[in-house]
Amino acid sequence: MNTLVAVAISPCGTGDELSSDVAKVVDVIRKSGLKNRTNSMFTEIEGEWDEVMKTVKEATMILADKGIRTEVVLKADVRPGYKDMMDGKIERLEKKIAKINE
Repeated sequence: MNTLVAVAISPCGTGDELSSDVAKVVDVIRKSGLKNRTNSMFTEIEGEWDEVMKTVKEATMILADKGIRTEVVLKADVRPGYKDMMDGKIERLEKKIAKINE
């Protein structure tokens, strides 16, 4: 079933600068082959439920397997019958905003 998640995976207790560890996490996600997009707070991943959750686990374990305490914040949208939710949701939203501003 197609699933869209927004996930933030980050190390805890490793100091003020987290970007090196976060880069390792995002690299795992990008190499998964699943559609994804990273912004300043979250990475969105879209695909079949099992594949998405496998990727989240692998991205988490890239830090946790090194003994790093790892925080995961995840929000999932499981919407049967829909594909391309990552872009489709934004397109629908932009159309509604445009109507408001007509």
